[in-house]
Amino acid sequence: MTARRSRSRSAAYAALALGLAGSLALTGCNSHSSKKSKKSSSSSKKSSSKSKKRRIIGGGAAATGTGAASRRVPDCYPSTYKVTFSQQTGPKSHVAVKFKNSTSRDCKLYNAPLLRFNNAKAPLPLLQGTPGHLDGTRITVPAHGYAYAVIPTNTAATKGTEQKSVAIDFMGISASSVTHGPATVNFAEKRLHISVGKSKVTNWSSSIHGAQLAGGVGN
Repeated sequence: MTARRSRSRSAAYAALALGLAGSLALTGCNSHSSKKSKKSSSSSKKSSSKSKKRRIIGGGAAATGTGAASRRVPDCYPSTYKVTFSQQTGPKSHVAVKFKNSTSRDCKLYNAPLLRFNNAKAPLPLLQGTPGHLDGTRITVPAHGYAYAVIPTNTAATKGTEQKSVAIDFMGISASSVTHGPATVNFAEKRLHISVGKSKVTNWSSSIHGAQLAGGVGN
């Protein structure tokens, strides 16, 4: 082999070695860049997922608050057409007090109705508890629904005499508070014959049967 050919082959080998080294370096750079890109993409996805979770949680809290506000139930209030009276005769005689929620929304009633017959200074006593010691009865009257209370009149003393009118207040959550009222019902105008004497009134009940049982005049 001549010296010229030897030098030519050496130069070719050197060029090949440089080409391989460059290719390996480029592959390493591309691999490192790809790993960085994957890490960046993964981090971006995690951040986006956390952001979505935060938005969902925040939206849920807002929805819960709105729901709580919409569930607030107002107090019921009396009027001459919402409260009616009827006298039941016989061994278990009593006066039934019926309240109608004529609105399209639920309302609340507390304890018992406060009834002042014939402009009495004090309301009829409560059969369950006293004005200073209430038992905490609270019922929700559905829209267009009813609630009932009973005044037992099954003895001569409790039946007493015929009444001309009654003023109605609805009790509030505390012993000394009233929600709305009074509303006055004139029995003569309504052609009602209501007799009440030394009796007491039950708490409100969701059914007439429940009120009658509480007053001791149920079946």
